[in-house]
Amino acid sequence: MSGRGGSQPDAAQVARAHAQVETDERRARVAWSRVLEHRRERTSDARAELLDEVMSIGHVEAWHRLVDGDLPRCASARAHVAGVDVDAELDRVTRLGARVVIPGDADWPTCLSHPDIEPHLLHVRGQGCLADLAARAVAVVGSRASTGYGEAIARELGAGLAHRSWTVVSGAAYGIDAAAHQGALTVDGPAIAVLPCGPDRAYPEGNRRLIDAVAERGVVITELATGTVAMRHRFLARNRIIAALGAATVVVEAGLRSGSLNTAGWAESLGRPVGAVPGPVTQMSSAGCHEWIQKTRAHLVTDTADVLALAARVGDALEQPVEQLGPARELDAMTTAQRRIHDLLRARAGRSPGVVAHELVLPVEEVLAELSVMSLQGWARQDEEGGWRRGPGPS
Repeated sequence: MSGRGGSQPDAAQVARAHAQVETDERRARVAWSRVLEHRRERTSDARAELLDEVMSIGHVEAWHRLVDGDLPRCASARAHVAGVDVDAELDRVTRLGARVVIPGDADWPTCLSHPDIEPHLLHVRGQGCLADLAARAVAVVGSRASTGYGEAIARELGAGLAHRSWTVVSGAAYGIDAAAHQGALTVDGPAIAVLPCGPDRAYPEGNRRLIDAVAERGVVITELATGTVAMRHRFLARNRIIAALGAATVVVEAGLRSGSLNTAGWAESLGRPVGAVPGPVTQMSSAGCHEWIQKTRAHLVTDTADVLALAARVGDALEQPVEQLGPARELDAMTTAQRRIHDLLRARAGRSPGVVAHELVLPVEEVLAELSVMSLQGWARQDEEGGWRRGPGPS
């Protein structure tokens, strides 16, 4: 079936396009990454007919048939064939300090070899082995418009998972994503950042230093070709990769229409467990989490132990020492800031967050965020007058 319409390659361009790939799988996948994106934004979307054909007959055969115009609905992709320069693309990737990873490589995670998920390739930047990092990984996602409460929990989960040698997977966006990565990095733990843009870009640009730090401790990956900018459909398409890499996906903070629930939907479709952190009932920033918990689409999680209970395989749970399955549930499981706050609280008299913040020389917002986390763990409780008292600890 021949494609129609668009500016199609001439005879010389056709010959050059064939010669660029010949029988090389890696070069074929690089070529396809320049002309056809995976645009499946939701689990309910049908895969594009052309992409379906590529996955069915293989990238090498599909490339040569595309160049000849002998694929269904290929006119749009074929119009870009003349602009493909595989050698130049590989050179750009190498100069970035990245590498092209495809199925069959030692670096390729088998969890991505799923018909609804598999990208043409991955550009990988960093020192870690992606396959090894993905072998024990949890996706931690949430709202960009996060609160101090959500960020404090995301950092705590990121640090707790990384401390137990679990890789933290997220999208490096502002808010919850960044906080989860920061938590992992504070304990020198492993992380994977999945970008919605080409490997030569950072999104958001304001998190470039964080993205570079993730590459030093783990890897930064993207399926998109160099020069590709972040757009809405690319955020949603990359969510499938985040979900596939995690043994579980945890949503820390999400409104009713949050993009992080799209990631949770991909995890659900793949049969992976989903966890959601409850937030204050008055905060719409957690309404999406509450809805998923209420509809039993997500398990309620409050700490690292809850997350690991979702993510750990039966074998892991049986073989790991008890201390590696979660915090020890003692005072020393608290962060330094939480211990300082706990020391100032009294069981019989409430203290205002302002007073605690003044005595500890901390921002009130940070104290409120830590108190919210401590209340979930039982270390603090709010009285009827709005003051905070020392709690009995985890029950």
